[in-house]
Amino acid sequence: MRTTETESHYDHLDQMTPEEILRGINREDQTVPQIVGEAIPQIAKLVEGIVERMERGGRVFYLGAGTSGRLGVTDASEIPPTYGVHNCFIGLIAGGDTAFRDAVEGAEDKPDQGWKDMQPFYPTPDDTVVGITASGGAPYVLGAIREARKLGMLTACITCNEHSPVEEACDFPIVAVVGPEFVTGSTRMKAGTATKLILNMISTAVMIRLGHVEGNKMVDMQLTNRKLIDRGTRMIMDKTGLQDYDAARALLLKYGSVRKAVEMA
Repeated sequence: MRTTETESHYDHLDQMTPEEILRGINREDQTVPQIVGEAIPQIAKLVEGIVERMERGGRVFYLGAGTSGRLGVTDASEIPPTYGVHNCFIGLIAGGDTAFRDAVEGAEDKPDQGWKDMQPFYPTPDDTVVGITASGGAPYVLGAIREARKLGMLTACITCNEHSPVEEACDFPIVAVVGPEFVTGSTRMKAGTATKLILNMISTAVMIRLGHVEGNKMVDMQLTNRKLIDRGTRMIMDKTGLQDYDAARALLLKYGSVRKAVEMA
């Protein structure tokens, strides 16, 4: 049996008080970061491979179904506002955009659909596919990875089961065995948390290595709201020594990014 499907360490959940439920969930969640930490050497190798390909114009495709797909789409959608770059991380979910909010029956069971969903983006050998499947067996993900390897793309997966089909199918398997869920089989919980942590690591490390962070600041972030304009203004003041807030803000709005404003200042 897959680890993600094994019986919870807890029983009689329906008889627990709210505090007992929350403490049980929290106790299980605390095990996740350490397990993810054990996968860092493999994550680092994947990051190096992605950076090498992105420097040649490659992109990263996240593919998943259900919770896994939603996490991939979410991570990809955060890259443009955070780092000011577009179309370098592409999130695809079985069932399309509808599946982001509502389950689409049978969507993950079509082995040819993941690769079909990639075709409008014209995949190339410089691209990377990261298949996200807690179970390790979603046909939507497996089919895309197998076709991507035929094209010469770099392939990776994020899964929470050992010796799964997707682990054997890709170049860089990232396996975080977080154990049984608090609610048996509910992989949106610990498995979802592990997946989110790993996605954070991959995309953040790639963007840092590609030069979109200076020191510890997001110098290419998009100015999409007042909070980010204020943050960017203070970053300019810090980097240039400029004491006038309004002048720093004017520079930011004129040039559109912290990087450009600092260069011009």
